[in-house]
Amino acid sequence: MKALFSISPLVVAGLWSAILPIKAQVNVVQFHNHASRDGLYIDPAFTQSAAANLTRDLNFDGTVSGAICAQPLYIEGGPGGTALVIAVTESNNVYALDATNGSIIWQRNVGPPVASNDLICSLFDSMGIIGTPIVDLASRALFLDAMITPDGGTTKKHLIISLNVDTGNINPGWPVDVEATASYNGINFNSSVQQQRPALGIVGNILYVGYGSMSDCSIYHGWLVGVAIDNPASVTAWAAGSGGGWGGAIWGVGGGASDGTNLFVTTGNTANTGGNWSGGEAVIRFQPGPIFTGSPADYWVPLNWFDLDNRDLDLGGSGPLLVEVPGATPSSLVVALGKDGNAYLLDRGNLGGVAMPVASLHLSDNAIIQAAASYRTNQGTYVAYRVFPGNHLGAFRITATNPPTIIDEWGVFRPGGCGSPFVTSTDGTNNMIVWVVGTDDHGIVGDQRLHGYDGETGAVVYAGGATNELMAGTHKYSTTGIAARGRIYVASDNKVYAFRVRGSPRPRPTPRARPTPRPRHSPEFPMMRGLGNSRDESVAGHLTRNLR
Repeated sequence: MKALFSISPLVVAGLWSAILPIKAQVNVVQFHNHASRDGLYIDPAFTQSAAANLTRDLNFDGTVSGAICAQPLYIEGGPGGTALVIAVTESNNVYALDATNGSIIWQRNVGPPVASNDLICSLFDSMGIIGTPIVDLASRALFLDAMITPDGGTTKKHLIISLNVDTGNINPGWPVDVEATASYNGINFNSSVQQQRPALGIVGNILYVGYGSMSDCSIYHGWLVGVAIDNPASVTAWAAGSGGGWGGAIWGVGGGASDGTNLFVTTGNTANTGGNWSGGEAVIRFQPGPIFTGSPADYWVPLNWFDLDNRDLDLGGSGPLLVEVPGATPSSLVVALGKDGNAYLLDRGNLGGVAMPVASLHLSDNAIIQAAASYRTNQGTYVAYRVFPGNHLGAFRITATNPPTIIDEWGVFRPGGCGSPFVTSTDGTNNMIVWVVGTDDHGIVGDQRLHGYDGETGAVVYAGGATNELMAGTHKYSTTGIAARGRIYVASDNKVYAFRVRGSPRPRPTPRARPTPRPRHSPEFPMMRGLGNSRDESVAGHLTRNLR
């Protein structure tokens, strides 16, 4: 996995457009496609003229069971060379679907989810798998967090689980019981008050999982948990709000972003701090582990952080976005967007502590809660964002100056709401299209359609199609799509939808090389010894037998 992040994902995107052979593998292994969380998908099929005639593939089944907030993934070289679409549900069901026809290749339930009435508070009807999983291609392992109740309601556990992406079998040494293994500065992880919404990430050999609160109605902490992929018994954790305070949730749907060496996260509001900053309202860079140095170079906090705390204006409503702006000084930046309606630019090499940002701009009087996307055209570097309530989709440009500044370029207003944006391009520079899904938002019914806009001007490219293009069960700010081999896939409640550019070929990837197994440095967890790998046996079944 180290090679996957050995150079900047933005550099990879540029090289991809230049050297990608037609039959090369295409994989979407994580949220927004790259570790930078840029949400950019390079596919020569998506010219703006072709995208205008996008149509839903009615031969794609995609039927699953359960509500879905997580983004789907796309993995090639599955059983018999089949390309897979991976979808996970709040009911703790995991599916691998045939990317061509949407039939089920394998499925696994990883345990009974926790019902909302068994929690202190919850925004979900059931608490199962909420955050977007991640795949390590080197070991063909799918990683996810699931909240389960192995005894039917009394016990609640967050489990970090690893499945074989081709079979759904549980990998040896997993799952990791977070409550039993995660602690920091005298704080112990409490599953019953923590929610796992952020997308999972991998940097080097470490899997990172972030946690926030159910809904600000309990004493919770923002947690970042790191698990060594080849030694799941090795768990390291960090928690915001230590020293008597609490809060600092890591809850943005995009999760952490990586430059290939370090993970960056944003945190939300804290309470009972006595005016002493304790990890909230921040962008934080972690050393591998996760280890937080405490150096001002490794965190940024707005000067008005205490006021943001008191007004519940989380910086953490959107995860960080890493961008490169050639010609700017500094050129390696972090973009943060907050519930205060502001966009902030930070120097990735020296975040600065409690300080002014490199640049900022007030974009909206409403909150920005979403996962932004970034892209580069001949006109410059852009960031697409979504305002909450979600009747506004916009894009700003970052200037190549010393210092860089923010220019709000375009915005479109939509009835109802929309999910988080993602972007397609034919080559990484041209035919840039910003896509969003119309969603329900605060009781306002969205149109449940896919929409595409010109990345430079905001002009309509795809207006949502006809009756057949209608979807159902999409969700505010969390629903986002992916693009692969001339198709767009969107996961919603009980169904994954596929849209295709007319004339695009069926997914026919080349066979993959067999990976070299990772060395195992520790024995299997005792609770997993001697357990079978039947596709129908659930993780909850293992735990019920071994934790009674």
